[in-house]
Amino acid sequence: MSDSLKTTLYNHHDELGAKLVPFAGFLMPLQYTGIIDEHKHVRSKVGLFDVSHMGEFIVSGDNAKKFLQNVTINDIELLKPGKAQYSAFCNESGGILDDLLIYDLSDHYMLVVNASNIQKNFNWLQNRLFDNVVLKDVSNDMGLLAIQGPMARDILKDFFPKIESLKYYETLMPNSDGTIVARTGYSGELGFEIYISNDKIIDLWNKLLIASDFIRPVGLGCRDSLRLEMGYCLYGHELDESINPIEAGLSWITKFDTGFIGSESLSNLKIEKKLVPLVLKDRAIPRADYKIFDDNDKEIGFISSGAMSPSLGYGIALAYIDMPYAKDLNSFKVKIRNNIFTMKKAKLPFYKNGTYLK
Repeated sequence: MSDSLKTTLYNHHDELGAKLVPFAGFLMPLQYTGIIDEHKHVRSKVGLFDVSHMGEFIVSGDNAKKFLQNVTINDIELLKPGKAQYSAFCNESGGILDDLLIYDLSDHYMLVVNASNIQKNFNWLQNRLFDNVVLKDVSNDMGLLAIQGPMARDILKDFFPKIESLKYYETLMPNSDGTIVARTGYSGELGFEIYISNDKIIDLWNKLLIASDFIRPVGLGCRDSLRLEMGYCLYGHELDESINPIEAGLSWITKFDTGFIGSESLSNLKIEKKLVPLVLKDRAIPRADYKIFDDNDKEIGFISSGAMSPSLGYGIALAYIDMPYAKDLNSFKVKIRNNIFTMKKAKLPFYKNGTYLK
């Protein structure tokens, strides 16, 4: 643990009594008052997350757009200045290297990648760099705060007045110091993410926490339960290099006509499994890696993420299930502590009252 990296806000988390745990090489706050309590606070009010462990790359140069079209699976031509786009990197076989956000900041692009994949992604991109493209890793220079919850706009507008008109997946640069405010998030609630230099992040963190009685620091534990209720994928669970975007339910961002790396292999692959949302209404909790069976006790899949939903009060899970069972069946068996329970196919999101579009 002594070798773990720390964000600029580490001491502040420690002083606030956070339970700090290793995550993607960093010591990060798992929770402050408790995961369920913090989860419900984000759903009803507003939570402040330190997600400065995430990676940020700057891509610039005359061929930046062509380069990104080659290495990401979405269509970069659809991304306009001041907007964000969800995308992914695939390897030559069509497996998912990482999922990411791309921000068009007019004269350059910013890629936001998962903390566990920063070096892997950077090396992969560097090895495929086009002429007249500059790639820079600014992860160590930049912090990231996520303000998530239905009251987020009311609190943040006193700091950045222009956010009142900001629409989902839009960005703005409110001043000349490089700070970026984006209406993005991982919770399913109205929210903003603020990319800010490490020398300014402590001041903003402190000011936000005293801006309202309704804002509280929250940890990565509830970030995970919030994203699961929305059915959002998490790298290392729903996504990795053995899984392709079609299997992961990411067909909607997979634009074969752009000719991205891995597209040819992907177009020829037989889809052998699919990500399926499941619910468990019995008094048991589905967990990652639990096996899924059909009615004849044949193993046909596994749970990639699962939990007791704090908002709904019953078990929810994302599971990879073999074809054609994923398509043909509506109920499945799961073994939990030597007992067999039935899980039913559901529709995403599990939690349907999120305010992220409001």
